[in-house]
Amino acid sequence: MKTNTFFGVLLLALFYMSCKDTKTTAKQTEPSSPATIYFNGDIITMVDSIPQYAQALVSKQGKIEFVGNQESAFKIAGTNPIKKDLNGATLLPGFIDSHGHMYNTGMLAMAANVLPAPDGPGDDFNSIVEVAKEWMTTENGKFLMSKTGWIMIYGYDDSRLKEKTHPTRELLDKISTTMPVMVIHQSTHLGCLNSKGLEMVGYNKNTKDVAGGKIKRDKDGNPTGVLEEAAFFDAILPILTKNTDEELQLRSVQNGQEEYAKYGYTTAQDGRSSSDVTSAYKIAAAQNKFFIDVVSYPDIIWNAEAMNSEFYTTNKRYKNHYRIGGVKLVLDGSPQGKTAWLSKCYHVNPDGEDGCYEGYPILPDSTATAYVTRAFKNKWQIIAHTNGDRAIDQYLNAIRTAINTHGYPDHRSVMIHGQTLRKDQIPSLVSLNILPSLFPMHTFYWGDWHRESVLGEARAAYISPTRDVLNAGLTVTSHHDAPVTFPNSLRVLDATVNRVTRTNYVLGPDQRLTPYEGLKTLTEWAAIQHFEEDYKGTLETGKLADFVILDKNPLKIDPLTIHKIQVLETIKEGKVVYEKGHMVGAYTDSEIDLDIKEAATFAAQTINNQVSVAHISEAKKQVVNGLNFTFTLTLSNKEVWQVTVYRSTDGIFSLIEKNKITS
Repeated sequence: MKTNTFFGVLLLALFYMSCKDTKTTAKQTEPSSPATIYFNGDIITMVDSIPQYAQALVSKQGKIEFVGNQESAFKIAGTNPIKKDLNGATLLPGFIDSHGHMYNTGMLAMAANVLPAPDGPGDDFNSIVEVAKEWMTTENGKFLMSKTGWIMIYGYDDSRLKEKTHPTRELLDKISTTMPVMVIHQSTHLGCLNSKGLEMVGYNKNTKDVAGGKIKRDKDGNPTGVLEEAAFFDAILPILTKNTDEELQLRSVQNGQEEYAKYGYTTAQDGRSSSDVTSAYKIAAAQNKFFIDVVSYPDIIWNAEAMNSEFYTTNKRYKNHYRIGGVKLVLDGSPQGKTAWLSKCYHVNPDGEDGCYEGYPILPDSTATAYVTRAFKNKWQIIAHTNGDRAIDQYLNAIRTAINTHGYPDHRSVMIHGQTLRKDQIPSLVSLNILPSLFPMHTFYWGDWHRESVLGEARAAYISPTRDVLNAGLTVTSHHDAPVTFPNSLRVLDATVNRVTRTNYVLGPDQRLTPYEGLKTLTEWAAIQHFEEDYKGTLETGKLADFVILDKNPLKIDPLTIHKIQVLETIKEGKVVYEKGHMVGAYTDSEIDLDIKEAATFAAQTINNQVSVAHISEAKKQVVNGLNFTFTLTLSNKEVWQVTVYRSTDGIFSLIEKNKITS
């Protein structure tokens, strides 16, 4: 072990649970829930430096009870276990998010989507206007506009737009002149407002630039609508925070978890949580709204008071699936947005910049060092956004000063993104025990843009150098930075392994990891980053029963097809929180599989314990907090029944509806 150290799932509610007078609850008197045994598939434990497989795995009461051969597993599982036949699928530890923004992922899932292909329809300026106008008529549009007072559009990428530049206030005025409009860049580090929006935030010709940000202007000095970094955040966040209510908060939390769970994540990160986000999480935890683990890192500048919360504890354990893990510091911007702080000129300057343009810092050195030193003094884990190599230098120097001042041996400070990390900086990461959480997904999404416009060929080939940091003995993780990209774990893995751009160019082949190493960045090594390696990250006895089931084994297929792998199920502490093809509240047709047969046997015995099942037809399943099964049941005495059976996440059956069709 190295220690150099904004729908797919679960339930809004079990509305059937209110029907207590129609439920048979005989089995609910059992002293404990039955074990679940997983078998007949590729069970990859992720324990060693080379792949290790087990024939079977037993889980009970949310933890792993046994990993090993199938014969022993069935003995240990005891009487009447829940049998999970993998049918050749692959079971892995649940994926652990090493960097993302779960709350914003949930909220922006409700915004108008103008992401470029393959994730959205944002190909040109016209598409931005058309999508926004259509969105305003949708349920999500009406909801967000009623809550925030803004028309919210997310995901434009100037590098993928036909016009190859940013939208302006004049374009957004075509959407509305009476309501404020914001369109957020895919990087989330900049955005554009319409004329009404600029008026509401108070930006005009006479407004001075904000420290750590820029107000883009036309030749007459008037704001174009484009706002970078602090100029954007400082204007927008207070308005959104003021207009946020509990309904919006909880819907964002629910949406975010659903987005993460459908990609196999059982642990999500919220890096740079503002006060409204930590408030939302506190409410969600109190109401038991979390069904996956969420670890939050409040912004040390905006929200350091959150570190006084009951959800921050030195033992790093969750309360109702939520905890605060440390603090987040942002030191520069986005390379694809050309706001990252570099030591050398951008390959092609952004509009309006002359000479050798290198981006800019968010904070002066002394202020950055003061924040890092504060974290070390309080023994807070700190994670820092550093895309440009000069921002990385600033972080390294700040960590060095903090160590010399306050010590803190096992600090596990994290360098987030590290896109333009230089080779000569890697030894300092090693000596300072800084963990690199890199962003190889850039190779697919923006690799061509980096080559052509941002960095040029040589520097582009070295973005997120996973191989070199791993070879240096560092614990490396790979992330998606959702909502910058979807929290698509298989896209993360694919980019980490292949580094193939949109035009099928291999960008930095010498920095690729093997598929197994790529899986490590999503499991064991991500657990280490979060101080959770003693109960997550590998399939070992006593650890949490957090699993993801994939339709194919990433280690046994052509690596170039990894992004096509499908998540079949996500299981959190033994409970199914996502099952492919099952949307919330929707029944879907089902084959007469083992689950249906077990539900039918229970229903038959509950109706008449003197008969057996003769035939099952018209079977359907519904994912709730557990599973609902509905089917037509023919008994051995010729009676035909239409029944609905509920199986709890603990494996306990209840007959919640029965109607006799014939006698």
